[in-house]
Amino acid sequence: MASKARLTRTRNIGIVAHIDAGKTTVTERILFYTGRSYKMGEVHDGEAVMDWMPQEQERGITITSAVTTCNWVNHEIHIIDTPGHVDFTIEVERSLRVLDGALVVFCAVGGVEPQSETVWHQADKYGVPKIAFINKIDRIGADFFGTVDMMRKRFNSIPLMIQIPYGQGEQFEGVIDLIGRQAILWDESSLGLNYEYKTPPQGLAHKVAEYRDQLIETLAEMDDDLADKYLEGTEITEGEILSAIRNATLSLKAVPVMCGAALKNKGIQPILDAVVRFLPSPEDIPPVRGINPRTKQEEIRMSSVNEPLAALAFKIILDEGRKMTYLRIYSGRIQAGEELYNVGKSKKEKIARLLKMHANKRERLEQAGAGDIIAVMGLKETMTGDTLCDENHPILLEPIEFYEPVISQAIEAKTPADQEKLTAALTKLMDEDPTLRVTYDEETAQTIISGMGELHLEIIADRLVREFNAHVNLGKPRVVYRETIQKNTEAEGRFEKEIGEKRHFGHVRLRLEPAERGSGTDVLRKIDETVVPAEYHAAIEEGIRESLTAGVVAGYPLIDMKISIIDGSYREGESSTLGYKIAASLALKDGCTRGDAILLEPIMTVDVITPKEFMGEVIGDINMRRGEVQAVSAKGAVSEIRARVPLKAMFGYSTDLRSATQGRAVFSMQFLMYDKA
Repeated sequence: MASKARLTRTRNIGIVAHIDAGKTTVTERILFYTGRSYKMGEVHDGEAVMDWMPQEQERGITITSAVTTCNWVNHEIHIIDTPGHVDFTIEVERSLRVLDGALVVFCAVGGVEPQSETVWHQADKYGVPKIAFINKIDRIGADFFGTVDMMRKRFNSIPLMIQIPYGQGEQFEGVIDLIGRQAILWDESSLGLNYEYKTPPQGLAHKVAEYRDQLIETLAEMDDDLADKYLEGTEITEGEILSAIRNATLSLKAVPVMCGAALKNKGIQPILDAVVRFLPSPEDIPPVRGINPRTKQEEIRMSSVNEPLAALAFKIILDEGRKMTYLRIYSGRIQAGEELYNVGKSKKEKIARLLKMHANKRERLEQAGAGDIIAVMGLKETMTGDTLCDENHPILLEPIEFYEPVISQAIEAKTPADQEKLTAALTKLMDEDPTLRVTYDEETAQTIISGMGELHLEIIADRLVREFNAHVNLGKPRVVYRETIQKNTEAEGRFEKEIGEKRHFGHVRLRLEPAERGSGTDVLRKIDETVVPAEYHAAIEEGIRESLTAGVVAGYPLIDMKISIIDGSYREGESSTLGYKIAASLALKDGCTRGDAILLEPIMTVDVITPKEFMGEVIGDINMRRGEVQAVSAKGAVSEIRARVPLKAMFGYSTDLRSATQGRAVFSMQFLMYDKA
């Protein structure tokens, strides 16, 4: 029973928000008030516990999600502090995939910002219950009620105000708890550690009664028992209100909304109370579903240590060169030194060590069970999104969805010594970050790295230098063009030369015709064996195919042509394989010049999803980039624009799109075809 009680008192939550709403500051306060840290680290001083990477401390932003554990009123809370910058959206996605609840932080001045919309929809996708905290109520221009109104319009869940601010802007003193009809005031001299409940001033009594009544009325619409009491005019107890809020939160119908000023140490302890009261324990979430790879049937695992093991690897980091894997255990238990089964790779993996994480500090564990979020050392094959389970009861959990990279840069090592380090370092970074891709382009002999945005690639380059001592140069990747002809033509090539005692002869006539875009190049043998013996036909074709690699305009490969070998001549004793190969090559070059050769450039299909109010700017920008809009379709409050745009015009697009749409539009692009430049 002990483990059952422990599960009931466990909370796995993520703190998510737009960049600069104050997520990390809220986390630092939570750690301080729960006794997890002895002093509060500030983001602006580069001392936040959770922002432990040097790149995070310098830029004052969160890049990687950090995991920690703290205790509050006999409950164990596992917290993941996630990044707010759109370039690191995979960190939020994979955290939400394994969490049971989320605390969404909004800025009272900025309101519902673009990235907070994105993370809110990500949480909805995984069915994660949420609590909202409107931060920075002490700032000039703060508007608590305006932000709640924006939430009501933008999201499909109902905001439940369970607190209202006691004063706003510079007059902000504390919060008023509508459930208990109490004002909560913090003592600034104790860094907000001490706080007291007071009766709200007489002047606010009317406002408190009005908003409390609104809260109960909204709850009554979702809860039949409460509705009956409300209609009869019976007094509704605090316990009944709390229970109705919890039910509405867990069923994703509503989101409790709270307020405060994290930097001024006001409003944090009630958040912890709300996490414990309203967010689910691992027992409250639906059982995890997966496929049994042997029977191909869907199976479920209840959140219990008595069920067979099911755990998901959701993040991999390199710790002083060693691989550390973060796991969420959904069912069963894991012992240090035990062998686990990676069902996707059909491999056994041995756990060397189990660790409970506190940002980048850790403590050793002997065992962990259902509901835990832990780090393990020793897993060699396991990657992000892999399922670990009991080999006798295999289950494959739904993997984590990754985003396709949208921006690429060429990368090269500064010295040969750096080159060796670079190859190994990029492999390790790709293990860690599923949105980073590394490809080698044979044609330009460049190594290309692709990622989610310019900041993403900048951080990668920075980490290569700092963590792996690999010095690199980043440049723009070259666009690779192609060439083709525009009109039908015939051409011939003749070769006769003495090479070392032997005379070589070849004579070939070709017909060249342009083909449809994307159809490739066909070489057809339409030559009679009486004209040129069959033994030389393969040599002629080989000469043509070798010459297709370099065209006549700028030396790019030739595509989309129909080439027919139609005629030639033969000389007894002089004709040779080499002669026909060279003659075919000369004929092709001559034919391309006569056929009016042109350059073709890569054209991409670009899909942009933007709020309707920015549609004009987005379409105007696509037209400026020589793009063609193919279709525009409305999807609720957003529009999807599909266009064809040359790749060359797409460099820097992610940054331009964000500035044109306040960061609220997203795009994806993929190669479509080569077309006339």
